[in-house]
Amino acid sequence: MGCLPTKHVRDSPRSLGLHEAVSVAAESSCEKVDLPDFLNIATGTPFTVSEVEALYDLFRKISNSVIKDGLIHKEEFHLALFRSKKKENLFVDRVFDLFDQKGNGVIEFGEFVRSLSVFHPDTPEEQKAAFAFRLYDLRQTGFIERHELKEMVLALLDESNLDITSDAVEMIVDTTFDQADANGDGRIDQEEWNVFTKDNPYVLRNMSLPYLKDITMIFPSFVIHSEVSEADLFV
Repeated sequence: MGCLPTKHVRDSPRSLGLHEAVSVAAESSCEKVDLPDFLNIATGTPFTVSEVEALYDLFRKISNSVIKDGLIHKEEFHLALFRSKKKENLFVDRVFDLFDQKGNGVIEFGEFVRSLSVFHPDTPEEQKAAFAFRLYDLRQTGFIERHELKEMVLALLDESNLDITSDAVEMIVDTTFDQADANGDGRIDQEEWNVFTKDNPYVLRNMSLPYLKDITMIFPSFVIHSEVSEADLFV
């Protein structure tokens, strides 16, 4: 099939589905456009194929906001997903690293969908707890150390623009370890963390984003925000 002049296209891209709109654009410009395998990407996530298509539209906007290469770079991740203009924040960096499953410094569409699916309301709490554990396990040792928890608490406070005393931060860390470190070895393993999150469900409150169930109806201005209040930090 040859290239189609734009004037020969009867339906506007707004009236077409994603596949049809991209095909029309490709034919009009003579450029080859490769769409992701939406069905394969949706498999194993709570998202339907239609929802994955909607997420692709969101992904394209984010991934071309600064560097137009179809990949989400850390700067784009900070600005679009966290409304953060800060160049460095441990919390934001850790979330980016977990989304970047290949560890190559960028987030591809499949990684974006699979990682975002953890925040879907229908995702089992065990998966949410596992993601949160990896978030706090800064050195990837399989344990949450006291200093790691303190670093993340300080990063969350910074990202949420909350200002509390150093004594209050120490109390948060102490209280968490008093409840979570069941064997008293000075660190929290995955099993202890799972018990702790079940006993304290507020810990995973921000791991569920209700609007992900209506992603085909509405595009949020951001995808993830810590939304931590001072009360949430205390057990």
